[in-house]
Amino acid sequence: MENKIYLDNAATTCIDKRVLDTMMPYLISNYGNASSLHQFGTSAKEQIAESRSQIAHYLKCEPEEIVFTSSGTEANNFAIKGIAFANRSKGNHIIISSFEHDCVLNTCKWLEGQGFYVTYLPISKDGFVDLDFLKRAINRKTILVSVMHVNNEIGTIQPISEIGKICKEKDVYFHSDACQSFGKIPIDIQNIDLLTINSHKIYGPKGIGALVVKKNTNIVPLLHGGGQEFGMRSSTENIAGIVGFTKAVALCFAEMESENLRIKELQNRLIFYLAENFEGIYFNGDLKMRLPHNINFCISGMEGESIRLLLLLDEMGIAVSSGSACSSNGDNQASHVLQAIGLNQFEARGSIRISFGRYNSEKDITLFIEKLQQVVGKLNPIFS
Repeated sequence: MENKIYLDNAATTCIDKRVLDTMMPYLISNYGNASSLHQFGTSAKEQIAESRSQIAHYLKCEPEEIVFTSSGTEANNFAIKGIAFANRSKGNHIIISSFEHDCVLNTCKWLEGQGFYVTYLPISKDGFVDLDFLKRAINRKTILVSVMHVNNEIGTIQPISEIGKICKEKDVYFHSDACQSFGKIPIDIQNIDLLTINSHKIYGPKGIGALVVKKNTNIVPLLHGGGQEFGMRSSTENIAGIVGFTKAVALCFAEMESENLRIKELQNRLIFYLAENFEGIYFNGDLKMRLPHNINFCISGMEGESIRLLLLLDEMGIAVSSGSACSSNGDNQASHVLQAIGLNQFEARGSIRISFGRYNSEKDITLFIEKLQQVVGKLNPIFS
């Protein structure tokens, strides 16, 4: 897509050529089924074990605690349903934040029809869960708390270590969806029982993710079959995907510090420009405790034009988002994330999300600013 500027890296990223090069042998020659007994199979099995060990090294967990899945969505479903049904004799209460990803929200809605009840944690206007509310909400029937590490729309970073401590004190499992944060910022999983990670947000292939399941966690499988992944996730393993995922992880951790400094400069420049040049602009989510890759904003009086603004930018070769990609498959509903932080339905339909990535540069920001000025100029007459 020549002459295009992609600023929607929170939705997905392009695959890094270094990752693709690492994957190619496993697509063409080393394509064995890891369950086969011949050399093709044993070679594949050894490569999975090596990949598992490498990712475990970066997460500071045991290799046997990593279960490969097809996506973050599958991992989240596995974590929540697996804990719910394995621990039903203990209790039927689950606590999640009210601005979780749709796959967590919809999983919990489904569980409510299976006899479980769910408490939704309120979110502050700055985009953080209410820890005092969490402490009060946990009761003797609570079996799981699930709070995402970084919100996919507004980029705020939740205090998952503190949440994990609260859960440990109450003897409740804690799960965190880290798809937006893994590979971008450090994650301390000491107080986390289950952690969801995936590949396509970090310049790896689509169709591969993982769930970290700490030892002695009582969980049942989501998929049954041949007993792959320690009996936790049956399916023929995606060898090329696993290898690509592992390479993507290694690159992210090797380059994390320098990359974050570079991305932070892009974020700061754009926030400063927007604040100085657009009357009535407001940013969604705290501007300090957020992922450097994310900006989410609305322009007062123009909220109803966000989709048109997005499409006009797209015509000019600029790809941005109005929120979560996974929430765009249905009707043009107001963002549940923005409503959770106190915006009304009209305002919650009016945000623009900018998400920076590895291949964005100062030149991209300069061009985005130029095109944004042109687009807003076209829309302003509606409100004059």
